[in-house]
Amino acid sequence: MGSSLRSILLVVAVTTIPVAGVKGQAVAPAKVAIVNAQKAVADTQEIKKAQADLEAKYRPRQQSIEALQRDLQSIQQQLGAPNITPDREAQLRQSGTEKQKQLQRQSEDLQSDVNNERQDILGRAGHQMAEVVKKIAEQRGIDVVIDVTNTIYYKPALDITPEATAAYDKAYPVGAASSLSK
Repeated sequence: MGSSLRSILLVVAVTTIPVAGVKGQAVAPAKVAIVNAQKAVADTQEIKKAQADLEAKYRPRQQSIEALQRDLQSIQQQLGAPNITPDREAQLRQSGTEKQKQLQRQSEDLQSDVNNERQDILGRAGHQMAEVVKKIAEQRGIDVVIDVTNTIYYKPALDITPEATAAYDKAYPVGAASSLSK
């Protein structure tokens, strides 16, 4: 016999040997819970406050983008006017090109800044939620908590998402010093 076949047979033999005292014993079924971690985090008071804070923080930049969009619309209307002089048309086109570049740059910068800050906030909140879910599992004697995104079917009674959100809100109350603030 080859050495690899001998190794396989040895592994099979070892894994099929009954262990003293284990044969015939019933193993208690694992206690399982389901959580929709994304929803649990999104529904927290802290995330709702952080979202409102982000909107307020970036509102002036959003308003600047909206003003540029209005300027571009005005330029388009002026370019469509009859009897526009060639000089005025060239001036409007140049202005439109500059404003379009500004708009694109400001939009990209705003989107990048918002995404980075949102990811940072959600990352910290996700970590904190994982700790909250772990505490719930330990308190309730739950052996396994599975995120709903990886689950095909589950009984609604197994869902601890609302409990996780409530526990998070209790552990991290919204106040002057948010745990998600930098």
